[in-house]
Amino acid sequence: MTAAGPARPADLERATLDKAAAENFPVAPFFLPRAWRDDLMAVYGFARLVDDIGDGDLAPGGADARALGVPDDEAGDRLALLDALEAELHRVFDPAGPGPRHPLLRRLEPTVRRRALTPAPFLGLIAANRQDQLVTRYETYDDLLAYCELSANPVGRLVLAVTGTATPERVRRSDAICTALQIVEHLQDVAEDLGRDRIYLPAADMKRFHVQEADLAAPTAGASVRALVAFQAQRALDLLDEGAPLVGSVRGRLRLLLAGFVAGGRAAVRAIAAADYDVLPGPPKPGTPQLLREAGVTLRGKG
Repeated sequence: MTAAGPARPADLERATLDKAAAENFPVAPFFLPRAWRDDLMAVYGFARLVDDIGDGDLAPGGADARALGVPDDEAGDRLALLDALEAELHRVFDPAGPGPRHPLLRRLEPTVRRRALTPAPFLGLIAANRQDQLVTRYETYDDLLAYCELSANPVGRLVLAVTGTATPERVRRSDAICTALQIVEHLQDVAEDLGRDRIYLPAADMKRFHVQEADLAAPTAGASVRALVAFQAQRALDLLDEGAPLVGSVRGRLRLLLAGFVAGGRAAVRAIAAADYDVLPGPPKPGTPQLLREAGVTLRGKG
C-alpha cells in the first residue's frame, strides 16, 4: 500500500498495457478486427507482466505482488513472484477452480477460452524469465537459440493461435521470425543488459571476435565489438528471410501485422548497420520511413 492507497485493478492493468505503445513492434494495431485486438492485448498483458517481474520493473508499491498473493516481505523476490504467476496461470486454465486474482490474468481468462489456447506458450515465457534469474551468460549460439525458444517463440505461436491460423509450417516460420526479433533486441540492448549483469552475445562468438566483457562496458564500440555485432545482425537477417514466407501464407489484415513484425526486424538491423554496428551508446532505432520501406518490400515478397 502506498500513501495514496492500494492500486485498483484497473490501474494495474493500465500501468502494464500502456507499455504496448513503447514496444519495438506493433502489438495490436488499429487495423486488426476488434476481437483480435482485445485478445492480443490480453496476451500482451501477460507477456509484459512476466517480463516486468523478471526484469524487476514492476510498478513500485507492491500492488502486483499482492494481487498475485505474494506476501509483502517477498515482494522483491523475483522467483517467488514467478512461482505465484505460474500458480495464477494454472487457475486460468482450471475452469472448476477459484479463478485468478490478478487483473491481467482475469483479462486473459476469456481469451484462453475463446481461442482454445494451451498453457505451453505462457509457461515458456515464465520459464525464460526464471532462466534470466539463474543464467546470465550463454556459451554457444545454440544455447541462445534454446533460450529464444522460451522467451520469444511463444509470442508468435500465440498470435497464430489467437488468429486461428496456426499450422506446423507457419509455426516454424514464426519461430524463425521471433528468434530473429529477440536477437535484434539483444543487439540493441547490449549496454542495458550488461547493466543487469546479463550478456546475450554467445561467449564462443565473443572469443572468436576477440571481445572481452570489459569491451562491452565501453562508451563506444571498438572494431572487434562492431564485427561481432555485425555477425549477429546477419544471423538475425537470415532468420527473418527464413521466416518471411509466413507473410505470404496468410491474407488480409493478418498479413499486414506479420509484415510489420518482419519489417520491424529488418529496419532495426538496418539502423544498427547505419550506426556502424556501434550499439553501446544506446539502441539504434529505425525511423518511420525505413519501417514503411521495409514493410513494402516484405509485402511484395522481396528483400
